[in-house]
Order: sequence, then structure tokens, then C-alpha cells
Amino acid sequence: MATKTLMPDELRRRGYEALVKELGPDGFVRFLQDLRAGHGDYTAERRARLDADPETLDRILDEINQKQHS
Repeated sequence: MATKTLMPDELRRRGYEALVKELGPDGFVRFLQDLRAGHGDYTAERRARLDADPETLDRILDEINQKQHS
């Protein structure tokens, strides 16, 4: 099946149908509840990573380069 050509709504619908078929209605609902139950603040954590100290980023990149060349 060529899923790359499906519109997002159709892809989502088919995905839901496949999950219901495999898990049953109750399992499907439990899956969705578990999937959406997150914790933390993704936006704040992402901003913290993006706003990281450039010196820290340089140090991390140096460590990566050292490990790649050893």
C-alpha cells in the first residue's frame, strides 16, 4: 500500500481501523489514552535545550568528535 499518497485524514482513518482490528475497540481506546498521557512540559524542555550555553554545546561537539576519531 502506498501510504505516501494518502491524505493525512485518510492515513489517520486507516491507522485507526488497523488498531481497532488488531487490538479491538477496548484496546484501541486504551492505546489512545496511554499515547496521550504525557508528563512534563515539552515546550519548556525544548526551549531549555535550544537556549543551551554555546560553550556547553561546543564541549559536547568536541567530545563527539574525539570519540569518532578514537
